Amino acid sequence: MISGTILTAIVTLFSCVNKAPVKETTTNNIIMSNIPTTGTDTATFANGCFWCTEAIFEQLDGVISATSGYTGGHVKDPSYEEVCTGTTGHAECLQIVYDPQKITFDELLEVFWETHDPTTLNQQGNDIGTQYRSGIFYHNEEQKTKAEEYKKALDKSGAFKNPIVTEITPFTEFFSAEKYHQQYFDNNENNNSYCRIVIRPKVDKFRKVFKDKLKKK
Repeated sequence: MISGTILTAIVTLFSCVNKAPVKETTTNNIIMSNIPTTGTDTATFANGCFWCTEAIFEQLDGVISATSGYTGGHVKDPSYEEVCTGTTGHAECLQIVYDPQKITFDELLEVFWETHDPTTLNQQGNDIGTQYRSGIFYHNEEQKTKAEEYKKALDKSGAFKNPIVTEITPFTEFFSAEKYHQQYFDNNENNNSYCRIVIRPKVDKFRKVFKDKLKKK
């Protein structure tokens, strides 16, 4: 786990960076519906199995939606089975729509770094393959700068024993995963051992560390 002091210092450092108008990158093929766009921003993160990451990010106050899907590859509208072969170039990811008045990109980055191992190339735990790589797919120059500077600061601080291998690349296309992958943990915790053994401990740890950032029930 990253030192809380280190994370707090880095979040504070970058919370006021680049307030100038930003240039948007291409955002084609965002396959989402029934999500308000006025006054919202979007973040796209790859940090392991999306069953786990969705269960975490959707609990943050200010996150409007966290959609599991695929990005970063060369195959149009891939299936889960195709992505699992590791030949599509896609990573399992989350497309996060959030209210920047309630939660900032800096805070989302904090959760991103804290809730996976960004030092293992193409691997998260027992999940191995390029589809499980760590990545930030930025939507504008501000996100790019924040992600790169945050990564540099974490490496310099020694927050992790090994160098961070997270890729930071421009967002191009997002393809929503099949319906049964959406809110997978919520729908399958009681009948899937992976949910109980792998995801539940991660969610419990996250809720303890980020208790002040959770949605109020």
